[in-house]
Amino acid sequence: MELPLKGVRVIEVGQALAAPLAGAVLADLGADVIKVEKPDGGDDARLWGPPYGPDGVTSLYFHGQNRSKRGITLDLKLDADREALHSLCENADILIQNLRPGVVDEMGIGPETMRARHPRLIYCSIWAFGDRGPMKMRPGFDPLLQAYGGMMSVTGKPDGPPNFCGASINDKATGLFLSIGALAALRKRDATGQGCVIDTSLFEIAAFWVEGQINQYVATGQVPKRHGTGAAVIVPYQVFECADQPLVLAAGNDRLWARAAAVLGHPEWAEDPRFAKSADRVRNKAALVPLLAAEFVKRPRDEWVAALEAKGVPCSPVNDIGQVADSAQMAAMELLGDLPDGGPRIVNLPLAFDGVRPRPSRDAPGLGAHNRELLGRD
Repeated sequence: MELPLKGVRVIEVGQALAAPLAGAVLADLGADVIKVEKPDGGDDARLWGPPYGPDGVTSLYFHGQNRSKRGITLDLKLDADREALHSLCENADILIQNLRPGVVDEMGIGPETMRARHPRLIYCSIWAFGDRGPMKMRPGFDPLLQAYGGMMSVTGKPDGPPNFCGASINDKATGLFLSIGALAALRKRDATGQGCVIDTSLFEIAAFWVEGQINQYVATGQVPKRHGTGAAVIVPYQVFECADQPLVLAAGNDRLWARAAAVLGHPEWAEDPRFAKSADRVRNKAALVPLLAAEFVKRPRDEWVAALEAKGVPCSPVNDIGQVADSAQMAAMELLGDLPDGGPRIVNLPLAFDGVRPRPSRDAPGLGAHNRELLGRD
């Protein structure tokens, strides 16, 4: 399959997760992504282990976010190496950077400088808190933005502490949104011949994740609270403990609720004026949830899942990571694959074109692996 971004060149001056993920997505889609790292150690994520890849020193984390790329080292504090970057940008379409705020301007590779010399270049910056405002110059990591952005305040049990999501969702979504922006800018450049500057930040993404709760607060003045595994406006829509393992029940409307009540052996609940309609169940959640919990603990999880699914009620076992990785559905979707040059197995791109999933074209590069090929030096 000829990949859709064949012929597009991307320069990635980034580290950790957000910018490298954006680069990996574009690379898997066929772009020639050149990763620029500092000569002294490279991307910090190389050391984020164990576990490590086949070489025993490069983290699996780095392999996953830097597949399908070529890699070079440049010391961008040096005039000669900045000039080498400019030479690469002469034939580049997109530059992605997520260096500490202010660093690109100190080095002389900020958006104004680069766009003045390369007017067709699409210059993409990832910030922690945004490209303006009182927190512009602050660095940030995903847990900090889950905290500052409000997500932790609505995650966890009502009587427990705030929790953060186990996945780096702000970093990852920032990389994905940057990819969307870069592709849209390519389309615009086809019409105008001019590149542009794209900015996004972990803070903007954090606000995007809780946009419903923010909208609720703006409309009502009421600060949303934590609801444990449940939802604020749909009941029942949460985790329940069974006799052995937990499941999630998602009875998202009155019809599904009636079916769930019947499966649980209490069809009368669907007629109970406290629980009959969605708004009734939300108002009377404190009364309904214990009734449900008392039934679910009577039987093993798999029995409940089978009974609910037989009646078309949405539900799911709460899988651990191993159960997901080993599942028949993961295998059927071919989501796991080996990197092509002997690297580790990783999760593939979650897209298919005409039924074909793009696969990584190469392993993550060793530090400076393509210096000779791209820079003419070791």
